[in-house]
Amino acid sequence: MVSWRRFSEVAGLAAGAIAAGAGAVVVAEKIAIGRIRLRPDPAAGEPFGDIRGEALTVRADDGLPLHVEISGPADAPVTLIFCHGYTLNQDVWYYQRAGLERLFRCVFWDQRSHGRSGRSDPDLVSIDQLGADLHEILMATAPGDTPVVLVGHSMGGMTVMALADQHPELFGAKVIGAVLISTAASTVDPVTWLPPPLRPAIRRMVPTMVTGAAKGRVADVVERGRQSASDIAFLGTRRLAFGDSGVSPTVVDFLERIIRATPIDVIADFYVALVGHEKRHALKVLGKVPVLVLTGDKDRLVDPRLSDEIAGGIDGADLVRVHGAGHIVILERPEEVNEAIARLAERAMERAGAR
Repeated sequence: MVSWRRFSEVAGLAAGAIAAGAGAVVVAEKIAIGRIRLRPDPAAGEPFGDIRGEALTVRADDGLPLHVEISGPADAPVTLIFCHGYTLNQDVWYYQRAGLERLFRCVFWDQRSHGRSGRSDPDLVSIDQLGADLHEILMATAPGDTPVVLVGHSMGGMTVMALADQHPELFGAKVIGAVLISTAASTVDPVTWLPPPLRPAIRRMVPTMVTGAAKGRVADVVERGRQSASDIAFLGTRRLAFGDSGVSPTVVDFLERIIRATPIDVIADFYVALVGHEKRHALKVLGKVPVLVLTGDKDRLVDPRLSDEIAGGIDGADLVRVHGAGHIVILERPEEVNEAIARLAERAMERAGAR
């Protein structure tokens, strides 16, 4: 029989080895991040999150306050309404604000429970509710005969589809165009970035893991971990959100701060909403207006093939794949994105003027 002393020695050695291994990983991680941060960073001086517009509060149909900001010339011929994605807020449109508000009247808003908008009743969290929220935003910020182009990224693109499903009469009349970026018309597989052998088991586990992490003491522990794990979060955000390993560290930090500001219970509630998303039947409505479908060809969160599916379901839609870009293409390749949005808006105005 192994003596307790001997067992303790072996256990101590094993624990020491594990600790040493973990320490080595942490050291390697910090070295890697240090090297990344030493690279030239042209975005280092950008005032991310500091661009603000004229603030407005719009009430959703359930009374929830939605935070809106409007910028750009009041007499612009068209209004662009930007709908951000899951776990993000309107600040993620930084480069679009900087580059497009000189040309167009631009409306940015925080989806319910995100950013500066009010916290939603969890029972009202759904893609359909986001579509209803967008309808309130549209009516409040572009009244009368003001033409509108809708721009949606990820969950924001799903929000646009939900509006099309609920109010088809707006498309071709009030809404004259749409831009759908890094999005899907049906449920998004949350584990496409994992090796294929692991995906079936993780798919079954993810809903329970996410919702469980948002409850009680577990939520407190998870939230504290999220706030303290900056290095791990930096590397994870860089890997999953961007396609180019040379992406600006300042941009990665900016995105990671936005995500970290979204509470874990909000992440859980909206995850369930995303899993239940199905709006392929609404694509026909979008075919009434010019549509641009844009995706990065290295998107690890929403498979680019889902953009192909959207473009194939919308009559006359243009499909643009940005080479080397990931899911947050709006931060990673802003010049290409802005040019594509501007071209679509101009085409939509030309077509609307010809009617």
